[in-house]
Amino acid sequence: MVKHVIIWTLKEMPETKKAERKRLIKEGLESLKGKIDGLLDIKVITDTLPTSNGDLMLDSTFSDFNALKAYSVHPEHVKIADGYVRPFTAERKCIDFEMKEN
Repeated sequence: MVKHVIIWTLKEMPETKKAERKRLIKEGLESLKGKIDGLLDIKVITDTLPTSNGDLMLDSTFSDFNALKAYSVHPEHVKIADGYVRPFTAERKCIDFEMKEN
């Protein structure tokens, strides 16, 4: 299995707009579960503590690396990313890694 974790910092905006943007991103990305082959789990964390240096986090799990690559160009994912995420993002950090069995 492969993990795909992203931390986003949103562009400057009023807190009410930021909260609404986070909600839309969460709903949009989490709606992809069951729509994309190889996407096993997806959740977006929006309730962060004051010690955080990002606004929200994507935690997703894929069956393998090829499934992650297919997800990145899947039309449903691209529609959410281009419409709800990318235009409002100031910074994006990503870590992808293969989960090893112990």
